[in-house]
Parts: sequence; structure tokens; C-alpha cells
Amino acid sequence: MRVIISGGGSGGHVFPAIAIANGIKAARPEAEVLFVGAKGKIEMEKVPKAGYEIKALNIRGFARGEYLRNLSLPFKIVGSLIKARSIVRKFRPDVSIGVGGYASGPLLYMASRMNVPTLLQEQNSYPGVTNKLLGKRAKTICVAYDNLDRFFQEEQIVMTGNPVRTDIADLTGKREEALKYFRLNPNQRVILSFGGSLGARTLNDAFMQSTGLLKNADAQVLWQTGKFYYEQAKASDTANLPNVNCTQFIDRMDLAYAAADVIIGRAGALTISELCLVGKAAILVPSPNVAEDHQTKNAQALEGKEAAILVKDPDAKQQLLPTALELLKDEEKRKQLGLNIKQLAKPEATERIVAEILKLIQ
Repeated sequence: MRVIISGGGSGGHVFPAIAIANGIKAARPEAEVLFVGAKGKIEMEKVPKAGYEIKALNIRGFARGEYLRNLSLPFKIVGSLIKARSIVRKFRPDVSIGVGGYASGPLLYMASRMNVPTLLQEQNSYPGVTNKLLGKRAKTICVAYDNLDRFFQEEQIVMTGNPVRTDIADLTGKREEALKYFRLNPNQRVILSFGGSLGARTLNDAFMQSTGLLKNADAQVLWQTGKFYYEQAKASDTANLPNVNCTQFIDRMDLAYAAADVIIGRAGALTISELCLVGKAAILVPSPNVAEDHQTKNAQALEGKEAAILVKDPDAKQQLLPTALELLKDEEKRKQLGLNIKQLAKPEATERIVAEILKLIQ
């Protein structure tokens, strides 16, 4: 069994792709899996660390407002199509899987032209341009949200959910370990805030401007700043409060989730899928800097089911911390939000996607 998985550009695409690859290897240990990513993107680092081979295409998206940069784009697309055809011809895959991101465009297009069955994994409630275009050629499209028949043919769609890391599937009994690991006070409730490995400026600004609120709060904060904002955040008055643990990166997200009473994050598909499994009260601040504003649509899908609280990015500096502290005081609302979001979880997502892949091959 030979499988190509293509796409990436962000952790929200890469980590589900790796989870699918791991699921394939668990079901069929003899399977050969090859990744195809975009040169210079996160997948070129994370995929080899996970133990898989990856090849790079020199491809990127359209840069809004950058006329000179876009002049080379047609040449990059043509070059990537030629290289993608060569990769498919040499590897001879039984199936090609796209997880979104620029690299999946040329690869899946050429694979489908060469009669290789193709499967898309659409993580969001609103698909990006690449997946919308590829949807016309895909045999199967695995989704995590309802109403995707607005963009794809109904007979293509299979509701599977998004694959996530296995260590957060069951947090039972981990709270005590988590409090010790992060040196947190067992007698105070915990706010967890994270904005991904690079960080989220709005979330960090909201905390840096809320020193007074947090200083007088009967609560503690586990604040993951991300790589870009750590030095600035660490130097702030907020970071030096005794009830604030400021860190650049969290290597044990399972323990961070286990410690939290209220969780603050962006509204990327991977984050939301993890929050559904965790089943705790969440406040989502959608990033405005994403294609088609899909994070807002993701968050609205949860807000409409009373499964999360949505705070808009422009309002976050003023509203985020007051909202979180009020939620900490309202045990009944926290419990209800946790129950509602837990009902949306798809713990068998990876296995369902692998089953669809095997169907295509058979």
C-alpha cells in the first residue's frame, strides 16, 4: 500500500496529516507513506521529526498587494505541476490525500489526472480556495462540520471529524500531575491561554493590558505566548505577577488542558477539534488574518450550539479577560459549555478517515 499525503503551511494542516499517516501505519504497518509539502513551510520540519519522508514543491499562494512577488507565481505553479507529476510517476501511489494548503493543489491535481484516487480532508467549516478547486476532482471528502454540501457534492462528503493527537483523548486523573508540572496552586482556578507555536498578538496584548485585573483576581493563568511574542510578554508587568505562569511554548498540551478551568484560544480547526475532545469551557477569538475569515465561521458554528463563547478580535483587548474571569465565577455556565462542546467531539476521526482511504484503494 503506497500513500501520498500533501498539504501543510500551518500546524492546523500538518498535525492532522501526521495523525492520518500514523493511523494508516497502525492499520497497515507495511504501508509506505510519502509527504509532499511547500518549500520553507512548517511541514518540512515537523514531518521528518514524525518519522516520514517529505518532498518539497516550490509553491506559495497569491500575496495580496504585492505585485512584484506575484509575477513569479505562474512559473512556480507550472514548475510545481511538473515536479508533482514526476513524484506521482516515481512513487506510484494507490491513493493521494490532500489536507489543505498550497502544496496539495499541484499534487492532487496531477494525481487525479493520472487516475490515482484522491481524498480530501477538509478541517474547517468554510473550505479554502485549494480544497474548493480540488473538490471537483476528489472521490471522497472527509469533513468535520455540517453544511459543506454548499461547496462539495453531497455524495462525496463523509462526516469523520478532524484527527487530533491521542494524548488528549482521556484526561482522567491528570489534573494533579498537571498542577505540579506547571507549578500551579491547587486552590485556585486556572485560565489557559494559547495562540499556537508562533503566538497570537491579540491574545498577548489582552493579557499585557490586564495586569490590574489579574493582580486582584482569585485565579491563576497559564499563558503561552508563542515564539514571536515571548520576550515582549515576559518583560511585561502581567508576566511578573505571582499568579501568572508565562511560557513561550507548552510541550504537554494534555496537561495544560487537564489543569484548565477556562480555555482561551484562536478558532483554527485543530484547536476546536481538541477542545471538543477536552470538553471544557472555551472562549474563542478568531484570527482575522486567515483565508475567507474561516476561523470566525468555525467559532460561530460552536457559538450557535452554545458550545463556546466568541469574542471578536477587535474587542479582545477590552473584553477577553473580563469575560474569562466572569466565566470562572459561573460554575453552571462552565459546566454547560463543557457538556455542549463535548457532544461535538469525534474521537474516532482518524480511524474513520483511514477506513475511507482503504475503501478507495479497494
